[in-house]
Amino acid sequence: MIDEFAKANLHERLRRDREALLWKLDGLSAYDVRRPLTVTGTNLLGLVKHVAGVEARYLGEVFGRPSPEPLPRWQDHDGSDLWAAEDETRGQIIESYRRAWEHSDTTIDELALDAPGHVPWWPEPYCDTNLFAVLVHVLGETNRHAGHADILREGIDGRTGMRPEREMRIDEDARTAYRARIEQAARSAASGKA
Repeated sequence: MIDEFAKANLHERLRRDREALLWKLDGLSAYDVRRPLTVTGTNLLGLVKHVAGVEARYLGEVFGRPSPEPLPRWQDHDGSDLWAAEDETRGQIIESYRRAWEHSDTTIDELALDAPGHVPWWPEPYCDTNLFAVLVHVLGETNRHAGHADILREGIDGRTGMRPEREMRIDEDARTAYRARIEQAARSAASGKA
């Protein structure tokens, strides 16, 4: 009974974080969803593309359920899953992610939490694992990258949050005053006045 509760809870949180990640693309131009926003090239559409591959591998291949999406061999990873090529559209990447969800959801629904899996890119003795550990890992990856997307989106237009219905109107004056208080506290601490 606890296993089904745990699986349902983890699965629901994964669904929530998937939606949050996709919401970060809403209303942005083709350039803004693709452009590198950090020195390492992190970009919004690349995060979605990457997480689609994460789900396809971890909740597919690891349990002998190959993804219906073509994936390069994991040994051939070259970083191309972290950005959208010129000929890849936002729609294609989002639909690929949604198809990965469907495949992942079927794996989660059909297997027990203790179902064995094998992650060949994890070191011994961790490579032999189970659905519970992989589901927690995928949830962590999705949550982590949704957080990255939240920060990136905030840097583009100031929008934050996990869902549109929870987003509050931006009060630029209040935001500027709040940031100034934090900056002042940081400067005081750095100068030894705190």
